[in-house]
Amino acid sequence: MKKLFSILLACVMILGLAACGGGNSGDSAPADSGNSAPAGTSDVASDPAVTLVYAEVNPLDTIVGKTASEFKRLVEEKSGGSITIDVRDSGVLGSENDVLDAIVGGDDSIDMSRISAFALTSYGAKKSMLLSIPYTFENRDHWWAFANSDLAQEFLNEPQEIGLPLRGIFYGEEGFRHFFANKPINGIEDLDGLKIRVSNDPIMNGMVEGLGGSPTVVSFGELYSALNTGVCDAAEQPIANYKSNAFPEVANNLILDGHTLGAIQCVITDTAWAKLTPAQQAVILEAGKEVQAFNQQLSQSAEDEVLQQLKDEGCNVVDVPDKKPWQDACAKVISDNTSDQAELYQQLLDMKP
Repeated sequence: MKKLFSILLACVMILGLAACGGGNSGDSAPADSGNSAPAGTSDVASDPAVTLVYAEVNPLDTIVGKTASEFKRLVEEKSGGSITIDVRDSGVLGSENDVLDAIVGGDDSIDMSRISAFALTSYGAKKSMLLSIPYTFENRDHWWAFANSDLAQEFLNEPQEIGLPLRGIFYGEEGFRHFFANKPINGIEDLDGLKIRVSNDPIMNGMVEGLGGSPTVVSFGELYSALNTGVCDAAEQPIANYKSNAFPEVANNLILDGHTLGAIQCVITDTAWAKLTPAQQAVILEAGKEVQAFNQQLSQSAEDEVLQQLKDEGCNVVDVPDKKPWQDACAKVISDNTSDQAELYQQLLDMKP
């Protein structure tokens, strides 16, 4: 009897050791939620290779272009090469609206895109619209207090909430947007009657009208020619984009009114997201956090450098020490487009450091 008991005890011990050893196998590891970083580059590197096409309308030497290049570097490094980011810059895939129309319509030839943070407004994203309201963010610190907050994550998640086939990955910015023209602008009164290029956005149209201008719809790709031929007299862009697209050649007058921050976000389609393993999805999210911090560090210094270059090259740059008259002129468009989300908009205003 004792001998039988000893045999049974030995069997139990052997089975116990086998079970402990099994705990180190991949089969019994907890499922990856897709929201945490991969255990290591060597793990994700063995995942199936995926190439993601990333659309960028501006050249690579701009703030957003450099942000795209850094995102590519981070993703490819963190994935051990299992993810390749194919950045198509300088608008070769079309304007932001062209790209969004394509991916929302189911075109799977574009996987990711850097867009203006409020570009989804015309697709029903009401929260995103608040980011385009003129004179909302007083300075960069105000924007980054929002972008690095929990509230910003709610905004990034909005496409999923309203049923769009894409999701936000990270926020960034390319500097405040300013007016420039083919004739001198020394103050708000000089905008009166000017044909100012807009992208057919209701808020931009209302802002231009409030400031005394005449909204003129011109595609971004045709803007240089439109300024050169007089189809429009003025437009607005962040400083870095103004220079990189050679607009000073045809409109060498820049007034630093800073009406809207050039807030950006990166989105990925649901189809592209589904191509990725949970570990690869985690790489995309982790790289997004890091490139957001990269963009925050880059934007101010890059913009300062470009502004000095413009001045050195003879651009007529005019500062606006008091923006209150400009903000007052936009009071109607601000009120009309925030009244139905007044509490949420106030949260944005209250984030000023």
